[in-house]
Amino acid sequence: MLIVGLGNPGSSYENTRHNIGFMVIDELISRQNASKISSSTFNGELYKFSNHFLLKPLTFMNLSGISVAKVKKFYKVDEVILIHDDLDLPFGTLRFKKGGGDGGHNGLKSTDEHITKEYIRVRMGISKPEHKGEVSSYVLADFNEEEKSHLKIWIDQACEAVQDLLDNSLEDVSSKHTIKKFQLK
Repeated sequence: MLIVGLGNPGSSYENTRHNIGFMVIDELISRQNASKISSSTFNGELYKFSNHFLLKPLTFMNLSGISVAKVKKFYKVDEVILIHDDLDLPFGTLRFKKGGGDGGHNGLKSTDEHITKEYIRVRMGISKPEHKGEVSSYVLADFNEEEKSHLKIWIDQACEAVQDLLDNSLEDVSSKHTIKKFQLK
């Protein structure tokens, strides 16, 4: 299985809302003691544990599908799990689905174009900005202090869900790990 976390490379994006997928991959790399394979060959940081791959595309969000397609094709991977931020869900939500629309998310658009929509999505809610014109600056901003205080728990829950997806059905994982509303204090 190929597990992809969406985000943007570089230290200026490291703690942004758009990089929650990278944050989950980083935690999975640590938990699984995954071995690094390559950076340049696949336009991304690629790691392996057991028979599974962890990928952080380094193409920037709008071109993520290029990296995903290269790894999928080279290693002949059938199943993909993609972890991404989702503006349409409240902060801290965790949802799962296979296929579906891109909701205006450029990383999903790119991935859909390169490998079709038939992959499992781990949707991590980041909420919406107050005004539509602020979307770009909102997703590229760091989490606020209140959100940061909950990141570790949320990332841990996403990691547990992804690990369960390696051995269990989407329906089972969804019923066990879905977080509909996360309470900020």
